[in-house]
Amino acid sequence: MTEREIPEEYLDGCAQILIDVATTGRRLTRDEIASRRALGERAAEAGFGLRSLVSAHLSAARGAWPRAADSAEGALAAVQQVVDAFAEGFERAQRLAVRQEEAARREFIDDLLYGRSDLGRLAERAERFGLRLSHEHAVAVAQGPIAYDEGDPVPRQVERALIARFGDRSILLTTKDGRLLCIAPGHQGEVLTHFAKQAHAATDGGQVAIGRPQYGPGGVVQSYEEALSFLEIAERLGMDDPVLRASDLLVYPVLARDRQAMADLVHNTLGPLTTARGGAGPLLDTLTAYFDSGCVAAEAARRLSLSVRALTYRLERIHKLTGANPSDPAHRYMLQTAVIGARLLDWPDGVL
Repeated sequence: MTEREIPEEYLDGCAQILIDVATTGRRLTRDEIASRRALGERAAEAGFGLRSLVSAHLSAARGAWPRAADSAEGALAAVQQVVDAFAEGFERAQRLAVRQEEAARREFIDDLLYGRSDLGRLAERAERFGLRLSHEHAVAVAQGPIAYDEGDPVPRQVERALIARFGDRSILLTTKDGRLLCIAPGHQGEVLTHFAKQAHAATDGGQVAIGRPQYGPGGVVQSYEEALSFLEIAERLGMDDPVLRASDLLVYPVLARDRQAMADLVHNTLGPLTTARGGAGPLLDTLTAYFDSGCVAAEAARRLSLSVRALTYRLERIHKLTGANPSDPAHRYMLQTAVIGARLLDWPDGVL
């Protein structure tokens, strides 16, 4: 901060203490030390810099120390006590201010992401943290192998990378429920793309989901919840893409929206597979690999560690049991949709 002249009130009593110490050779009393600490706290709360305050104390000591006193050791010891007590109070006030700031930030983030608190008041508080909630924002959520808190090395590493690349840019990086979050203006997609790259690397291959940009305080919640839902969908479907963009995957929540309709489709289409020897699991895995590989039998067989002949036999078995031919375009969409539904509903292990 810009240096300001230190008011006399923050040096109150300093000269007299030093004169007394020079005259008697004593050390500072407990009350004198306490008074220096109190002044240090007040100076910190007033926003003065510690360097300027120390310089002012040294100037005061030089002016107050009696010329007749010839003990440099005593002078330095007294000044050291004064400055040390003052700096202790200053640092204590700063630590308290940091804790209060962290608590206010945590409360704001919780209110923002849970959609609670008055929206007008929330927008006012957001400006303190660099967000203008009247504008469009998007949220990216990164999930790693372990849970993270804001003070951990991984969030700090990602934050340093973002600041080095984009500066301030109205970006808020935080953690929530052990995940890394980045909230950025909706038109600055490059910020969330860079966050995803850095978070994926810092979390040793963690997955990142990016919600769509939304307007207003409620829009941040929507984008956040959308990103969370795609992380859950990716886990259910076994998707290992490092970055999931909601705008590219909207078919999945559409399919999952009517759970009963999806359950009926899975039951009616894939239900006969449960009568196969070994149950429906191996045949469902076959369909999953076949569709994920673009209906290329050789690639699907490689993914399943099967021969192409064994894979072809399984596809024929599926056709016989369900009446739907996976290699027939007329049947393929229904089967693939049912397979997606089965993975979303954890079928056949889950209860439809």
